[in-house]
Amino acid sequence: MNKTHYLIAGASHAGLEAVHRIRLVDETSPITVVTRDAHPPYSPTILPYVVSGQSEPTRVVLRKADWFEQHNINLVSDNELTAIDEANCVATLKSGDQWQYEKLLLATGADPIVPPIPGLSETPFHVLRTMQHAIDLRDHAGQAKRAVVLGAGLIGMHGAENLRHAGLDVTIVEMCDQVLPGYFDPRAASVIERAFNDNGILMVTGSRVVEVKPDGEGCQVMLENGDSLRADLLLVATGVKPQLDYLKGTSVQVDQGILVDRRMRTDAPHIWAAGDVAQAADFYGEGQVMMGILPDAVTQGAVAAMDMAEDDALKPYVGGVPINTYTFFGQQAISVGQSMNDDQLEEQTRVDEENNGYLKILLKDNRLQGISSINQEMDAGIMWQLILRKIDLTPVKDAFIARPLETGRALMSSSWR
Repeated sequence: MNKTHYLIAGASHAGLEAVHRIRLVDETSPITVVTRDAHPPYSPTILPYVVSGQSEPTRVVLRKADWFEQHNINLVSDNELTAIDEANCVATLKSGDQWQYEKLLLATGADPIVPPIPGLSETPFHVLRTMQHAIDLRDHAGQAKRAVVLGAGLIGMHGAENLRHAGLDVTIVEMCDQVLPGYFDPRAASVIERAFNDNGILMVTGSRVVEVKPDGEGCQVMLENGDSLRADLLLVATGVKPQLDYLKGTSVQVDQGILVDRRMRTDAPHIWAAGDVAQAADFYGEGQVMMGILPDAVTQGAVAAMDMAEDDALKPYVGGVPINTYTFFGQQAISVGQSMNDDQLEEQTRVDEENNGYLKILLKDNRLQGISSINQEMDAGIMWQLILRKIDLTPVKDAFIARPLETGRALMSSSWR
């Protein structure tokens, strides 16, 4: 049987950060990384640009083979975790190979959700989660003229824009009344929608797909209002969820994802989880939430690794704060922290119609809870840190509302010192 001290299941941001952190304090113990992808590790955020041809698959690699060799890390590609023998600390892979581990990190990510739409399973469609998905979508886009995208989250919006850049006529269908629900409020979403309309993308919001039918080499998409859309290419981008079948028979507790504590430990001994698969502490409340964002995956991977390696510098996970930077048709939007107001929050909003500008600041007890902006000079990382550190803005509140970037930079500079 194969043996390793650390077994890392997953080679995206959480898994790679974990490996990096382990090697900072443990230079010799064997590390094995298992990834189901046949391609070298890459960031999922780059996939839409592979679709449009702006990026080549060979140029977006996060870690090349020689990096793993230099750090004495065994990379097992084109394979995946299928079962865990918790009592004996043995992981079984799809290939049938077994690995005995002393410490196991589950950073297996999430899979696309395929909604139960009548006819969809009989109709050719694409999803966008892996490099091979992007390559297949790019190749099909080169032969298609009309695309329909189901879902107006970040994946759907990125995919639609890059299909448009590839020369297709594109329609987005979203059952909510706005695009990017959960990231931006309706007013901000309307600014983004207008940019898509101005660039030739048809937006159909507040409408549900009731059926999909194959039609020659394409399909027909029927909406609940009776309209029908014809497509040569169908992209389904209706969300993601962790694939957790490999946990069957273990004591690992699961809700929406794998439940972990503030050290990323699961209920099972010797097993941690991080990234899109983990349901961890909520910064704003007592519950546990799924985050699904790159910076948080890195943070969780670091915390898990430092706990696994018994690093004295470990600081427990403080909770998830959303952070998203979204670039669309040469414009930029950011959303950090909470995006929707409630009775406990103070809201400050500013709109610049002429320049498609928008700014919303949410405060509680003069501490930043969330900030959203479109076409404003902004640093999402600084705003993220202001929220995480619970910086009291009372002495500079007016200045922050008027000039959040400059004031935020000054605050972070003084707090770092």
